[in-house]
Amino acid sequence: MQFLAKPSSADDILALRTRHRQEMNCQIVHDSIHRREGWTLSYLLERAGVPVGFGSVAIGGPWKDKPTLLEFYLTPEHRNKAFCLFETFLESSGARFFEAQTNDVLLTSMALTYGKDLAVEKIVFHDGLTTTHVRVGGTLRQVIPDEEIRTALERRQGGGEWLLELDGAPAGKGGLLFHYNRPYGDLYMEVSEPFRRRGLGAYLVQELKRISYDLGAVPCARCNPGNLASRLTLQSAGFVPCAQIIVGSIGAPAAR
Repeated sequence: MQFLAKPSSADDILALRTRHRQEMNCQIVHDSIHRREGWTLSYLLERAGVPVGFGSVAIGGPWKDKPTLLEFYLTPEHRNKAFCLFETFLESSGARFFEAQTNDVLLTSMALTYGKDLAVEKIVFHDGLTTTHVRVGGTLRQVIPDEEIRTALERRQGGGEWLLELDGAPAGKGGLLFHYNRPYGDLYMEVSEPFRRRGLGAYLVQELKRISYDLGAVPCARCNPGNLASRLTLQSAGFVPCAQIIVGSIGAPAAR
């Protein structure tokens, strides 16, 4: 058999995943899934007995009872056989759903070729501009101790949180999570309803970006495509859309 997808361990595909990370050169939203025991099935892809790539299927957490293709990588010299190897991967894994981050050009191409019922689940942002929003009387207070934040950053698990107070009242909160490939930190924030539409959200995001860089991490963010307020706030603080998370179902491999 010229093409083969055989079940493997996360350690077996680690060198190939490292190459995949280097090529993507961005935040990989589901990178940490391989560190969660029982959450993935890994496949080593071979061509004429030579390892040429890997594929991963999510089976735990939100994907329990819905095996979903998350990763598909081939070394550059074997991408001329991408469709054959992808169909071999499909046949071996039996997965019929996919989730693709569009920075990953190869997987996105496969998803658009074989997928149906496509939808955009998230918009992914990277930092593109430095902003200078002025604090409007609020105070940003760190909630989690420095040591815990540094430990989370090193272990790539957990993160830090900060509280924005205005006139002594909690006006909003936000934080950084490090469940991602180095050196990225995913930013989140929320402004309480009575304090919205005052520019506090953009200021909070701006300051969380600054804190991220001070920690040695690169800030990034995501939001739902229909969340106009979050989209505008992230952009106002200098974030730029760079990808989408697309989801859908996928057909059976073609007969060969």
